Amino acid sequence: MTKPLTRNEALKLRHGQIVYTPGYYNADGTTQRWRVMGAVKTWVKSPGRFKVPIKHGMREYWYIDETNMHGFTLIEPPKRKK
Repeated sequence: MTKPLTRNEALKLRHGQIVYTPGYYNADGTTQRWRVMGAVKTWVKSPGRFKVPIKHGMREYWYIDETNMHGFTLIEPPKRKK
């Protein structure tokens, strides 16, 4: 079992870092990799909120935020057997 991403870890993410989504796999059995595409955005009036832009493949863009951060990890999970 991999350790889910915490808020402090998410706030320290930098451009080019890789995060993984356990439970989602590529065709070769490796876990999906997402690359951080920009700076972490935070809000002064809502200190619990943050947003990290990420990219997977050529055309899939998304954000890590306080609602979905538990679905990501910094540790690469083992490859799935076919």
